[in-house]
Amino acid sequence: MAVIDTTEQAPAVTAKTTSAPPGHYRAAVVHEFSSRLTIDEIPRPVLEPGQILVEVEATGLCHTDIHAAHGDWPVKPSPPFVPGHEGIGIVRELGPAVTEVALGDRVAMPWLGYACGTCDYCVSGWETLCLEQKNMGYSIDGSFGEYAVAYGRYVVRVPDGIDPFDAAPLTCAGVTTYKAIKVAGTRSSDLVAVFGVGGLGHMAIQYARIAGGRVVAVDLTDEKLELARELGASFTVNAAKEDPAAAIQRLGGADQAIALAVSPRSFEQAFGSLRRGGTLVFVALPADNEMKLPIFETVLNGITVVGSIVGTRTDLREVFELHAAGQTTVTREIRPLAEVNEAIADVEAGHVAARVVLSP
Repeated sequence: MAVIDTTEQAPAVTAKTTSAPPGHYRAAVVHEFSSRLTIDEIPRPVLEPGQILVEVEATGLCHTDIHAAHGDWPVKPSPPFVPGHEGIGIVRELGPAVTEVALGDRVAMPWLGYACGTCDYCVSGWETLCLEQKNMGYSIDGSFGEYAVAYGRYVVRVPDGIDPFDAAPLTCAGVTTYKAIKVAGTRSSDLVAVFGVGGLGHMAIQYARIAGGRVVAVDLTDEKLELARELGASFTVNAAKEDPAAAIQRLGGADQAIALAVSPRSFEQAFGSLRRGGTLVFVALPADNEMKLPIFETVLNGITVVGSIVGTRTDLREVFELHAAGQTTVTREIRPLAEVNEAIADVEAGHVAARVVLSP
């Protein structure tokens, strides 16, 4: 498989002209947990107030989509449903009362598909904690199709000049790790341990570097660690060959550890890698929902443990601004939507360097 590394600035891309959406369109549908997705013809829905219809150009395959398709988490989606929360596309139809976007705009459809806009969380800049939220590809149909329905207030415009196939991973992998580095409080000269170099991890390395930190990347494969070095990691540790916590402690211990690998054991290793006063940021959501957290060491070493959930619309705008300015690169490979099941298998087997982006 070819890995496309967009190291250079993507050429300018302009939105396609407006065309009438069809009565039906193709989408990848989950009918039963752990069964293969099927490519079905589904009817174009009637838009409700605030909704828009987007013609999808690109959609990233996130590990969350795989968890959704397998029904791994305690709160499960309800089949049949369409996964996908890294969708990029062109607005083709506006529902009643939509004022935030216009026909022909290129927009991103992130995990936070809808929030109430009035609760304490929404009005204080923490819309991602809204109890009324709806999530793309989970509680509402997502972007694994030729079209997707989104809420106009919760999409984010993609700046001119950003390739849609770069913008897709930035919509979740980018904004999630950007937020995690913000939550971690990374400062100049901090040592940041990134556990898991993949779709999220390869972006986390870059955001930690932008914040001024030095990065130690941890993974199980030498190929991903080589990618980490190319992206600016100062140190790498192969956790299949040595204890990463001990290796990082030999460097003086991490000021922050970003837990991105879907394994409770890696969370425990991330905790063990911290220096006194360090911060462990939970990001990944393993199917096995428990880890051992030692109370004695947490208290005596003054350790902070914090959860970080995706990012807000403001965070995503900042992610796009950084990419448009040439501050980040996206490592991804493009596959047709019809190969979604094969792509899922490759991600689960660790055969994907960073991100698969599906083209409908």
